[in-house]
Amino acid sequence: MSGASRFKPPAPLLDEENARPGDENSRPFGLAEEETVNFPAPDLPQSVEPPVQEAALVSPPRRLSRAAPAMLAGPVTRYAFRDAKPINFGRSSPRHLAVHGVDVSRWQGDINWGKLRAQGANFAYIKATDGGDHLDPMFMKNWRNADAAGLKRGAYHFFYWCRTAGEQADWFIRNVPKVDGALPPVIDVEWNGDSSCKRRPSREKVLEKMQVFMDKLERHYGQRPVIYTSPDFYRDNLRGAFLDYPFWLRAVAAHPSKVYPGRKWLFWQYSGSGLSHGVSGRIDLNVFHGDERQWRAWLGGGGQMVADAD
Repeated sequence: MSGASRFKPPAPLLDEENARPGDENSRPFGLAEEETVNFPAPDLPQSVEPPVQEAALVSPPRRLSRAAPAMLAGPVTRYAFRDAKPINFGRSSPRHLAVHGVDVSRWQGDINWGKLRAQGANFAYIKATDGGDHLDPMFMKNWRNADAAGLKRGAYHFFYWCRTAGEQADWFIRNVPKVDGALPPVIDVEWNGDSSCKRRPSREKVLEKMQVFMDKLERHYGQRPVIYTSPDFYRDNLRGAFLDYPFWLRAVAAHPSKVYPGRKWLFWQYSGSGLSHGVSGRIDLNVFHGDERQWRAWLGGGGQMVADAD
C-alpha cells in the first residue's frame, strides 16, 4: 500500500476482551463473536464515554449506475433486541443510533427473517465465503430470505492468510450475486487462532493482499468494499491505513472512539450476544453510524460514503 508506512502513530489502542467462547456453538471462521464483558446493565446516569453525535458523512454520493435507487430502504424498524450480556455504554449507547442490523452465518441455523426484521434488523451482512474454496452452506438461503423479508443485505468474506488474494476474490465473485440494491461487499480481516492457517504475515504483506482483494471486488461489484476488523488485528496492521475505505469495527466493551482512536467508521458491531425471536441462540448486533436520513442518503449513493469518527 503506497504511503502506508508514513503515517504518524496514533494513541495506543484500548485493550478489549477478545477471548472466544468455549461452547459448542463457537464457530471456526467469520466475524468475531467473542464473549463480552458483563458490566451492570442499563442506564447509569453518567458515563465517561463521549456523547454520541450525528455522523458527518463525507465524500459526496457517487452514483455508480442508473440502478442505484434500488438501494433505497423501506421504513426503519426500531431497536427491540435483547442482549444476554448487556454492556452499559452510557451516553454513547448504540441505542441512540437509529439503524440497527445483524450479521449471520450457518451458526444461526434456520432464521425467521420476518421476526428478525420486526425486532429491529434493518440490514444483514451474511457470511458467504472464506479462503478460496469454502462456501457457507446457508448463504444462498439467507441471501434470498433476508431480501424477501425487506432487509438490506450484503455478503462478507473471511480472509484466509494461507491463500492468495486473487484466488479468494475470484471465489467470492463466483458465489455472491451482483445485484442491484445489495450492500457493499465486506472483507473480514482478523487473527483467528481456531483456523488451520496459523500464518501471520507482515503488516506490509497484509496491506498488499487486502488491496489486491478489494480492488478485484470493487471492479466487479462497482462498490468500494467495507473492511471489518477486531482490535488486535487493527492494532497490528490497520492503524493509519485505508483512510478512504469504510470500516466496520468490533467494539463490545467500549465505544469505537475509545478502542480505535481517530478511525472513521461506518458500522459498529457492539454485541456478540444478542437475542431475538428470529434465531435460536445468540446473534451479532450492529449499528449504522448515522441517523435515518443519513442511512437513506448512504443507500441512495450506492453505499459510497464514509462516516467520521466521533
